[in-house]
Amino acid sequence: MRDPGRCMDGSFLYLSLETWKYISMPVISAVVGYVTNVVAIKMMFHPIEFIGVWKPWLGWQGIVPRKASKMTGISVDTITESLITEAEIFNRLDPARVADELEEPMIALTDEITDTVMKRHHPTLWEAMPLVVRSQVKRRVRAQAPTIIRELMNEVRTNVRYMFDLKGMITRVLVREKNLLNRIFLETGRNEFIFIGRSGAYFGFAFGIVQMLIWVFFQAWWLLPLFGLLVGWATNWLALKMIFNPKKPLRIGRFKIQGLFFKRQQEVAADYGSLVATQILTPQNILEEILTGPYAEKLFALVQTEVQRAIDSSASVARPFVTWTLGSADYERIKAEAVREVVARMPETLSHMTGYAEDAMAIQETLITRLQNLTPLQFEGMLRPAFEEDEWILIAVGAALGLAVGWFQLIVLFSSVFVDRFGGIPGFG
Repeated sequence: MRDPGRCMDGSFLYLSLETWKYISMPVISAVVGYVTNVVAIKMMFHPIEFIGVWKPWLGWQGIVPRKASKMTGISVDTITESLITEAEIFNRLDPARVADELEEPMIALTDEITDTVMKRHHPTLWEAMPLVVRSQVKRRVRAQAPTIIRELMNEVRTNVRYMFDLKGMITRVLVREKNLLNRIFLETGRNEFIFIGRSGAYFGFAFGIVQMLIWVFFQAWWLLPLFGLLVGWATNWLALKMIFNPKKPLRIGRFKIQGLFFKRQQEVAADYGSLVATQILTPQNILEEILTGPYAEKLFALVQTEVQRAIDSSASVARPFVTWTLGSADYERIKAEAVREVVARMPETLSHMTGYAEDAMAIQETLITRLQNLTPLQFEGMLRPAFEEDEWILIAVGAALGLAVGWFQLIVLFSSVFVDRFGGIPGFG
């Protein structure tokens, strides 16, 4: 057996090449532990789209993007079942306050639509109509605007489940913005992922010391590949266990042990709540869902009824003159076009209330508070699915990389052992 500690020139400052090989073993093991864990994390989330030649066998796609539909479902269930509901969102909006917020843009809208539609169909008649009559028609239409808004808001709040699909909205946002699902897991578990990488180095170094001590006395050719495999496997497995176990604090003497994810519940809740509130449950996304989602037709039918009623009421002062001049059919056609104009301008008009809606809904504050109060089992459901899905693949990849490095150590650093067992490397003499 070789002397690992023989010094050159009799000085401890100069170590033999053989000694450096031994010292390198825990260092290499630490690097293997770190790299395999970091690679495993990267493989969870990247690439977003499949890269390879034969899906799904020859190539790779990040586990989270590949399981996007299931991951999205888990995120949606977490938000809608544990954190906030459609009714809560809309019940926080005061119909009267919404009407106040939209009063100015609605006045401008009604004036513009009245002029546009009448000039488009009967410019001569509209210009010939006495100015006082035209002004009174506009004033009455304006006066109806707040009533329309309040009625619409009350109707939406009463039948919110039939007019707004919260689950569908969250799903569509996450499907449309594929990277957003990755962000939910990456930002929520930011510290945990850093720990996984670092713990790989710590555990790897410890395994490397054991490996070095054994190698001093027992130099079987299979020992280095075996230890490499064990380091790659064990560092991933141990890191995952330490993140999620134990769920509740466990006291051992003066020490308190708890899974890192649960220990950071207050901080994670703030990150998750902020991300969801600013990227998913935004007033803009909610508004878009109302106006373009599967229940949009119900809302537009309601708008049509209310606007037609308002037009009839507002135009009553000029109705005899208009119907005598145009006829009832033409009046109904003009009224229908006015309704279509109102519906077409709704997104622009309703956008004026997003500032008030964001304050009134208080979605971010609600999410954070409720996340902080979740039970450990409920809280685990936020991040654990990202690890559970095909977790064995991540551990297997770590083991495979560790095995490859173990063979590298055997062939390059301790080539004499390799040659004694296998007689040399093919193609290298």
